[in-house]
Amino acid sequence: MKNSYVVLLSIFILTSVQAQKNKFNLLIGTYTNSCESKGIYTYDFDSNTGGFNLKNTTDNVINPSYLTVSKNNNYVYSVNENGAESTVSSFGYNPSSGKLNLINKQSSKGADPCYIINDDKNVIVANYSGGNISVFGKNSDGSITEAKQVVQHYGKGINVQRQERPHVHMVYFSPDKKFILSNDLGNDKVYSYQYNPNATTEILKIKDSISVKSGSGPRHLTFSNDGKFVYLLQELDGALTVFSYSNGILKKIDETTILAKDFKGTFSSADIHISHDGKFLYATNRGEANTISTFKILKNGKLLSKGQTSTLGKGPRNFAIDPTGKFLLVAHQYSNDVVVFKRNITTGSLTDTGKRIALCSPVCLVFTKN
Repeated sequence: MKNSYVVLLSIFILTSVQAQKNKFNLLIGTYTNSCESKGIYTYDFDSNTGGFNLKNTTDNVINPSYLTVSKNNNYVYSVNENGAESTVSSFGYNPSSGKLNLINKQSSKGADPCYIINDDKNVIVANYSGGNISVFGKNSDGSITEAKQVVQHYGKGINVQRQERPHVHMVYFSPDKKFILSNDLGNDKVYSYQYNPNATTEILKIKDSISVKSGSGPRHLTFSNDGKFVYLLQELDGALTVFSYSNGILKKIDETTILAKDFKGTFSSADIHISHDGKFLYATNRGEANTISTFKILKNGKLLSKGQTSTLGKGPRNFAIDPTGKFLLVAHQYSNDVVVFKRNITTGSLTDTGKRIALCSPVCLVFTKN
C-alpha cells in the first residue's frame, strides 16, 4: 500500500512539473485610445492545449503598442505611442504573478515610437513619426536613463500620403549583436548601424544603407536562423525581399510577394517571423486582405510560397509563435481579438483552434517564461 502511494505521488509530481513546463506567460500590448483597455495584459498560456487565462494587467498605461522583455525576465520595456507626447516606460516584472509595476518613463525624443529592443546595457526605440532612433541606458534598478543618443533619418519617398518624410519602423539586433538594422518606410531604405553598447554618446554608428524599390515602404525584417539571410517585408507594395547578410552588409538576392495571385483590393503588410526550427516564414497582411502568408525556406535562403490563410479577423498587426512551435497567435487591431491557430510543425500549415482572446486593440504579443 505504501509503495503504491509513493508511485502515485511520483506520477502526480511528474505530471505537475510537466504541465508547468508547457505553461508560458503571454504579454499583450494594446492601443488604449480606441476602446477600453488597461494597457498591458499578462495571460497564462498552455502550449499543450492552446488555452489561456488572464493573470494580471497594468493600469492606465497609454498605448503600449510594442514591448520587449529583459534577458533575465525581470523587466519589461514598452513604447507609449502618443504623438508628440510619446514616452518609453520601464516596468518591474514578476513572471509568476504576471504583475508589472512601473519603474520610470522617459521622453521618446521622437513622435510615435513603434518598435523597441533591449540588451544588458541599452533600450533602443524606433520613432515612426519622428523619423529617428533613440537609445536609452539602463540603470541597475531596471529604470532607464534619458536618451543618450538620437539618430535622425532624412529623405522622403514617392508615396505622398505615406512617405512625406522619414518613418523609422523598426530597430533589430543582428544575431551577433554587433549591428542594429533599421527599416525606414518613409525613404525606402534599410540602415545598418555598428553597435557600441558601452559607448557614452555614439552607441550607434552608421555602417551602410541599402535602398529598396521606390514606394515599397520597408516595415519589418527578420534573420534566418543561421544569420546568413535577411527577409524584409514592405508595407506599401506587399514585397518580400531576400538579402544575403554578412558583417552589417545586405545584398539583395531575391524578391517575392505576400499577395495571392488573384488578389484585388487594399492591403498593408504588417509582421514577419520565422518558425523556431528555421523551416518556415510567415507574414501578415491587413487592409481588405487580412491574411497570413506561409513560405517554406529553401537551402539557398530563397522562399517557396505555400499560400495564404485568412487570419479570421481585421487588422492582423503582430503575431507570435509560442515557444514550442505548436501554436501561432495573431493579434487583430480592429476586430479586438487574438486568434489562436494550431501550427503543423511538418508542413507549416495553420488551422483554427476556435480559441479567441477578446481584448481591446491588441497589437503586440510576447511570450516569456512564467
